Amino acid sequence: MRGMDQITLGLDPLPKKTRKEVFLDEMNQVVPWAALVSLIQPHARGAHQALGGRPPFPIETMLRIHCLQLWWNLSDPAMEEELHERPLYRRFAGLEGAARMPDETTILRFRHLLERHQLTPQLLAAINAGLAQQGLMLKTGTVVDATIIAAPSSTKNLDGERDPEMHQTKKGQQWHFGMKAHIGVDAESGLVHTVIGTAANVNDVTQAAALLHGEEKVVFADAGYRGVGKREEARGLKVDWHIAMRPGRRRALDPTREVDRLLDKVEQLKASMRAKVEHPFRVVKQQFGYAKVRYRGLAKNTARLTMLFALSNLWMARRQLLGTRG
Repeated sequence: MRGMDQITLGLDPLPKKTRKEVFLDEMNQVVPWAALVSLIQPHARGAHQALGGRPPFPIETMLRIHCLQLWWNLSDPAMEEELHERPLYRRFAGLEGAARMPDETTILRFRHLLERHQLTPQLLAAINAGLAQQGLMLKTGTVVDATIIAAPSSTKNLDGERDPEMHQTKKGQQWHFGMKAHIGVDAESGLVHTVIGTAANVNDVTQAAALLHGEEKVVFADAGYRGVGKREEARGLKVDWHIAMRPGRRRALDPTREVDRLLDKVEQLKASMRAKVEHPFRVVKQQFGYAKVRYRGLAKNTARLTMLFALSNLWMARRQLLGTRG
């Protein structure tokens, strides 16, 4: 046994990449860094500069740190600490061997820069333009849906009140407090093209028309969007709305009648198309950990959600993107 220990101790461990390393390596290849930096650069002008008049960190470094924050749902102070503690994060951000690290205020200022100039929808559009060039977004159909993002309902905080921009809504038999993320998704690929943030009590159907990009011919939605074609904002749209049948009505279908069997088959086909919208929700909520709002106010959280969905598009399409590059 002693001899085996001595032999083993003399060998280096096999180089095995951790899941984080593999994830960052893949995302590093598929994120169009140069295109995103070119959108942010004109608005920067030292806004991301560290305190004390020291030279600012490069935009790409700050963008990479912002992405790290989103992927692991980190606060500004936690992100600062992680940069000091994790060589992997420093390497990804281009800070390996750097004399100093961005502090939490510098990280916060960069996030505020994106919010102030409403840059996240532009970043989403730039990412999607690249995906469309690869033939990954066909734009002939859209699936619309919404999900609730919970907000703290407690008043035990510094202000002694809940976020006034968040509201409660009833879903089934349960009450939820927070906001809604409404998304329009490409029906073929399941990639998100439009993001709207509202209070949780805003009815899904009111946002349906705004979730379309204008080039689609068909739109799929669940039963909560019934009557959308009659709404003022939807008039003039040349699309076919395929809205799910209400669950009660579908349960009442008689399987012994051929017409009812055909109707049920149609509902199954609609449901298979609507299922595409669940994938980006799952990535953002479960993989990126954004099940609860991080900030107060709709604008900040919507900006974060828009960037999260943009990154989820790249994550979902990474196999095809890496395949074309490889």
